[in-house]
Order: sequence, then structure tokens, then C-alpha cells
Amino acid sequence: MLQTIALRDFVIVDALELDFTSGFTVLTGETGAGKSILLDALGLVLGERADSSQIREGCNRAEISALFQIDAEAQAAIATWLDENGFPSEDQGHSLFLKRIVESNGRSRAFINGSVATLAQLREAGDQLVDIHGQHAHQLLLKGGAQRDLLDRHAGLGALVSDVSSAFRAAHDLRKQLAQAENAGQDLARERERLEWQLEELTELAPIAGEWLTIQSDHSRLANAAKIISGCQESITILSESDHSVDSSLSKMNAVMHDLVEHDPNLKDIADALESAQIQVDEAVHGLNRYLQKLDLDPERLAQLEVRMQNLHSAARKYKVDADALPQLLTDTADHLRALTAAQDIEALRTKVMQAEEIYLKAAKQLSQKRSKAAAQLSKEVTLAMQALSMAGGQLEIALLPLSEGGASGLEQIEFQVAGHAGSTPRSLAKVASGGELARISLAISVITSKASFTPTLIFDEVDAGIGGAVAETVGKLLRQLGESHQIICVTHLPQVAAQGNHHLKVSKSQAGNTTLSQVSTLGRNERVEEIARMLGGATITDTTRRHARELLEQN
Repeated sequence: MLQTIALRDFVIVDALELDFTSGFTVLTGETGAGKSILLDALGLVLGERADSSQIREGCNRAEISALFQIDAEAQAAIATWLDENGFPSEDQGHSLFLKRIVESNGRSRAFINGSVATLAQLREAGDQLVDIHGQHAHQLLLKGGAQRDLLDRHAGLGALVSDVSSAFRAAHDLRKQLAQAENAGQDLARERERLEWQLEELTELAPIAGEWLTIQSDHSRLANAAKIISGCQESITILSESDHSVDSSLSKMNAVMHDLVEHDPNLKDIADALESAQIQVDEAVHGLNRYLQKLDLDPERLAQLEVRMQNLHSAARKYKVDADALPQLLTDTADHLRALTAAQDIEALRTKVMQAEEIYLKAAKQLSQKRSKAAAQLSKEVTLAMQALSMAGGQLEIALLPLSEGGASGLEQIEFQVAGHAGSTPRSLAKVASGGELARISLAISVITSKASFTPTLIFDEVDAGIGGAVAETVGKLLRQLGESHQIICVTHLPQVAAQGNHHLKVSKSQAGNTTLSQVSTLGRNERVEEIARMLGGATITDTTRRHARELLEQN
């Protein structure tokens, strides 16, 4: 769950560190006080796109960090994810620390447990920690794709949906290859003929990996044989055969130094160095003599190398590659020809297409069956919740409408259909629900689907907009009930919802000179009475509104 969030120089917050706990926490405040700032900050630290306008005026950067406590059930999964992505584990896997820095130039940096992270990694980590239901979630529900995703997510069908999508793409790609093969005709035949001719020529040449460098080295040695022999012989003469050779000079110096060491042992290291030098010279002379004895100066070999170099060079120039790239060109040509030959095997391709379509249909039908079962159960649960939200007799039906052709998402379109009252025929949610009904249905769906969520922290950002009275009280009770199994944070403007919270945070705005700042405070019992009274009565708080506020709180 979210334990602490800290902000510095973010929008109209100079510095804020806020602790959270389990249960149902409500966040209230006057319009414009900055209630959504905390959620915006949390969104950034969970990987949403940053903007330099989010930096407090006059500051160079904004910093947001969040510390999450990881429950025992999730520790293994989080630890595995951290290890796979190369991040250190904090506090033996019991916590996770996320941080985001937004610079004035628009750039941002992200960190996980102190190590640099990408935004994709930040989002991936956040998806395991927090689920945010925005105040416009009901608008998203009007889109068929969103309805399908919600049903699949609630039913835990992500892996099967991915399999169906992969199978559809595989079948689609094979159908595309088949069409190309059937339409290509003469172009494919000409390309195949060219590749066959090229492969035959390269196979006859038989270039070998690393051969070009070896040939160049051998050719250089043979072509410069006279220079090599002359240089080696001259070196031997200087080192050991001339009257004043290096070897004889070192021998004399060693004899002199040997005598001197007897008089002064401090010269011992110098004497040893000279003796070592003479040994090295002797070894060099022996090495040169052995090299000259083994030196192969076969003129026929030189002629063969020159012919081979010419052949390789001509082929390289012809095919517009470097000579040392010819072996890879031979391999690539053979692979391309095999692929082209396979592509022209129309019957084999048709068989592959049929097999791929069978795999897709099998997975898609399995997905349809699971969707049908999940749709019936979710419809039943949401319908039950609607009764408590002043929609007596109303019902939700999740219809699976068959598509004429299957797609990457399966064999059907998902449509949420609603009947506003008993006896009416369910119709598309987008056509029959009023703004208030849509908000209530959306809330019911959010609460029901969240019950099955493994995400420990659920955040509701004014999803109770458009409702009030007894319905608002029911909404608060639903969220409080949800808080028994999840950490719930709810931004609300409804006193009936706020009164249901286990914990209450208030956002307020103050003026310091020409600067506007936002603060968040934790409310005690008496402070909650005043805040709920404000929410009930507006700017003027009377004894009656205070009494009403106390009654709301005492009911919980």
C-alpha cells in the first residue's frame, strides 16, 4: 500500500510529506484548493507524462517520491520483477521507493529504489501497486474497446487475450505471404533465377571466414621475402657476428661488472641486468636463425596467393561488398533463396494458413466461452449494486455481439447494455443512460471490478460526481466496505461519502504575498465536523449544519 508521498515545488505545493495508512481515506477541500494535485503527483511518480508547467513558479525543478509497503502476498512477485529489471531490493523486499524529477527544460528522470529507471519501468511497477479510477471513467465506459478491456481485466483473461492476438497476427502474416506469393509470378521467378546464379558463383569461389586477412598477411610476407632475409641477417651480424657485436660487448661488460661486484655488492643488480640482457640477445639470435631456416619463400605459393586475391577482390567489387564480407554474402544468398523457394510453394503456404487459422479459432473460442461466463457474473453483481444506487429494477447486461470476421481481440464485440427500470429492454449504455445514471453505473462497475483486483491501492478521483443524497451515502458505504480489503483513497465533494472515511485529509489553499500555496492536513474528530459541515452548507456554517455533520459521522 501507499505509505508516504512527498512533493517539492510541484504546481502550488512548496514542500509536503504525507503519510497514508490502510482502510478508506477521503480527501476533501474547496474547489481550486488542489485536491487533484496529489493524484497528479502520484500519476507522475507512476510513469505518466511530465510537463514543465507542473513545476512551481520560480523554481527549476519539481520532485515527487512515493514509498510503498509491499504485503507478504506480493513480495515474491515484486522481488522477481526488481531482479529481472536490475533494481535493488529495499528492506528485504518489504518496500518499494519510486521517485520522479521534472526539470524546467521539460526533461524528467525516474528512479526505482534509488536506481535510474525508464518511464516504462515506472509504469510497469505502478501497475502492480496502484489502480486509479478517474472522474471521467464513466465517459471511457461509452467506448466498446474500454468495455471489452474492463471485462477481460476483471475476469483475469489477459494471458488468453494475448494468445488470441498473437495467433491472429500470425495467421494474418501468413495470409499476406500467400497473397504475395500468388501475385508475384514472374518477379519471384526472376529473383530466384538471379539468386541461383549468384549462389552458384559464390559456391564455386568458396570464400572462407577470415581468409582475406590471412591471404593478405601471407602475400605481404612472400612479396617482401628479400627484404625480410636481408633484415634478419643484418640483425644477426650486429647482434653476434661483427667484431664489435652487441653480444661480445655485453660479454666484456659482464666480466668487468663481475669483478666490480666483488668490491661493491651494491652493483649486483646492475650486473644481473647486464647478464639478463646478454641472455636475451643470445635468444634473439637463435630465434632469427630458426626463422630463416623455416622461412618458406616458394614463388609458386606467391603466384597462387595473387590469383586468389584477385578472384576475391573481383567478386567483392562485383557484389559491392568488402572482400572479407564474401563468406557472409554466400550464407545470406543461400538463406534468401531457401526462403524464396518456400514462399513460392503455394500449397505449403496454404497449409500453414489453415493451421494458423485453426490455432486462432481454438484460442478465440476459448476466450469467448470465458468471456460469456464472466459477463454473466459481472452483470449480475453490477445489477445488484444498481439497486442500492437508486436504480431499483434497473439491470446491466453485458452482451457478446458476434463479429462477421474475427479480429485480434476475438470473435465478438463487447457491449454494456442497461435497462433503467423494470420491464424495459436493455439498450446500449451510450444511448440510454443519463449523466447521473452513467456516473452511478460507472461507480458500481468500478467498485465491483475492484473487489477482484490484486492491486493493493485503489484511488477514486471524484467518481461520485452527479450523485447525491441517500445514493451518496450508499456510495460511501461501498467504498468503506472496499477499504476492508484494499487501501482506498477517494477525492470527493460529497459530505455523505466523506463521513464514511476511516481517515480524512483536507486540502486548503493560502496566500503568502504574491504566492499561492496548497497544504494538506489530517483532520481529527472536531475538525471533521467543521469540514463536513462546510461541505453540507457552503461558506456559512451554522449549528444546524454542524449537527447534521455530527449525525453523519456518528452513523459510522
